[in-house]
Amino acid sequence: MKPASIPALILGCGYVGRRLAKQLLDAGSQVTGLVRTAESAHSLRALGAQALVADLDAATDLAPIPSAGSDCYYFMPPPGSGETDPRLRRVLASIDSAALPQRIVYLSTSGVYGDCKGAWVDETHPLNPITPRARRRADAETALRAWSEATGVPVVILRVPGIYGPGKLPLQRLRQGLPLLEEEASPYTNRIQVDDLIAVCRAAMARGRPGAAYNVSDGQPSNMTDYFNRIADFTGLPRPPLVGRDAIDRLSPGMRGFMEESKRLDNRRMREELGVELRYPSLEAGLGASLNEAS
Repeated sequence: MKPASIPALILGCGYVGRRLAKQLLDAGSQVTGLVRTAESAHSLRALGAQALVADLDAATDLAPIPSAGSDCYYFMPPPGSGETDPRLRRVLASIDSAALPQRIVYLSTSGVYGDCKGAWVDETHPLNPITPRARRRADAETALRAWSEATGVPVVILRVPGIYGPGKLPLQRLRQGLPLLEEEASPYTNRIQVDDLIAVCRAAMARGRPGAAYNVSDGQPSNMTDYFNRIADFTGLPRPPLVGRDAIDRLSPGMRGFMEESKRLDNRRMREELGVELRYPSLEAGLGASLNEAS
């Protein structure tokens, strides 16, 4: 008799979580997802997954999470303000010692390294988060490692940069003609196509080293302006207008945040330890697949 597959628990079924859920369901796994709204729960159930609805910012008690023996993927972001991640702490506190998952894969951010002045960065680089968002992620990593040590549940951390994929490209921004920095003033950024990210998540669950962190990227860093220009050229949209750093206040607050950090992610540990062969090792390959699926 064929053994039953390990149930999967996805905490935070947004863009990445729903695509992971579909892949796992297609492979015959039982999937449960934790979401925030009834609408998200409906979308998840339509895929064939079970859905739990919970507001992790509410004062009410959190219902027990069916975590026992599961492959647990933690994709929920921290709150939008503060220096810590009380959402993650609330979830961890709700997991009964008799219902522990077999492993947790946590999606962090490469922003925990801070500004590295364009240097190549591997996982031994000290954490130096400079934005509140990155500090919340660094806090979550610390809390998760402490919980892992206390419970014995292995934890694997993935430090993820910008994610692109079907329906997640800056086409509207290009159509609006919003400005970007000139290339010589634009810092290095990194990216990963969503289906390659999911492959890394599954590999980390299967064979990630307990306690390890992995940089996740396609290994082809460029600058944000180059990224937008290549998407514009690929799709036939106009390239964005460019401004110098002295006019950075013309950029949106979100875009200005990206301009404060520059790093190039070394993904060798991801490739060598997890054995992931990227489907989309170049932006052009990833763009073609993303646009074809979205059309």
